[in-house]
Amino acid sequence: MSFPLYAPAEEHDLLRETVRALADDKIAPRAAEVDETGEFPFDVLKALTDADLHAVHIPEAYGGAGADALATVIVIEEVARACASSSLIPAVNKLGTVPLLLSGSEELKRRYLSAVARGEGMFSYALSEPEAGSDAAAMRTTAVRDGDGYVLNGTKRWITNAGVSEYYMVMAVTDPSAGARGISAFVVEKGDEGFSVGAKEKKLGIKGSPTCELYFDNCRIPADRLIGEEGTGFKTALATLDHTRITIAAQALGIAQGALDYALGYVKERKQFGKPIAEFQGLQFMIADMAMKLEAARQLTYAAAAKSEAAMHGEKVKDLTFFSSAAKTAASDAAMEITTDAVQLLGGYGYTRDYPVERMMRDAKITQIYEGTNQIQRMVMARQLLK
Repeated sequence: MSFPLYAPAEEHDLLRETVRALADDKIAPRAAEVDETGEFPFDVLKALTDADLHAVHIPEAYGGAGADALATVIVIEEVARACASSSLIPAVNKLGTVPLLLSGSEELKRRYLSAVARGEGMFSYALSEPEAGSDAAAMRTTAVRDGDGYVLNGTKRWITNAGVSEYYMVMAVTDPSAGARGISAFVVEKGDEGFSVGAKEKKLGIKGSPTCELYFDNCRIPADRLIGEEGTGFKTALATLDHTRITIAAQALGIAQGALDYALGYVKERKQFGKPIAEFQGLQFMIADMAMKLEAARQLTYAAAAKSEAAMHGEKVKDLTFFSSAAKTAASDAAMEITTDAVQLLGGYGYTRDYPVERMMRDAKITQIYEGTNQIQRMVMARQLLK
């Protein structure tokens, strides 16, 4: 089966219109309050679930919409244009479930993918630890086989939507002597005995999406919650990120688009020296650069999405790792620059919470950090080029 490079089809355009309408109606009006209070937007989750937009990537065989990777990017992009915190609902649902799609047994897929598709719970991803961030292979959380189950002990950190999600993809060491090849992947449920969630982090941005530590204190889970074979977890984690770094690129695109759209409206209305500031060439050059950077990042992200889709259908895509890292890096760097320029275009108003661009600038920063810092992404890209 062959897939086009990245060109959106008519159904992608219609999907964008649908998501944008919902975002403008249900999500954008709540964005400032969500940021101010730091409360998870359960009403937005319901609106996305009711519209079957909360996890569009889940295949039809498991009750999902069966959307391709580009459609998933468009959903995340359009939600993030209105509210970055809310865009982490579809994004993290994909992050948590791709390990199942790649390596899970059919029974696990039917049990958990179907539950997520039905809106019975979100799915978070637990890889990082207090002492294992970029160096994820240095993790210390353990999973020891005990009869018909595994007993988990340890701590995970920086877990997005922790406490709200019902399900967690957890990486743990099953063979301490084997390094990265001794890491395995498991499904943990919110109600499992010995599993608990820590306090919310106090963050710069994406405040409506809780980020917490996870604690495993002799947490016993059934052995059939192992994803794939023992020792394959780290390989699954890396393969997952090849697909999901693209969703962070999508989030960054949406944040940047929201900031550019607002800034364009502002400069056409704001008057100084007797004319709209949009007529000043210095500001026109800023706007042109913002739009150019955004569109370049978008095209790279869509190309990466097409490669992700081909890989998920069994094609051998040798440059997927490069493209996913490049898209994430380019889009997040562009988002940081574009949102900062949007604040500048609004002047003093841009620096206040009465206008949304300062929130967008704060939200954009995390896209350069999570799912692999942009410094790590550049190392990944270089290694791919030098192989």
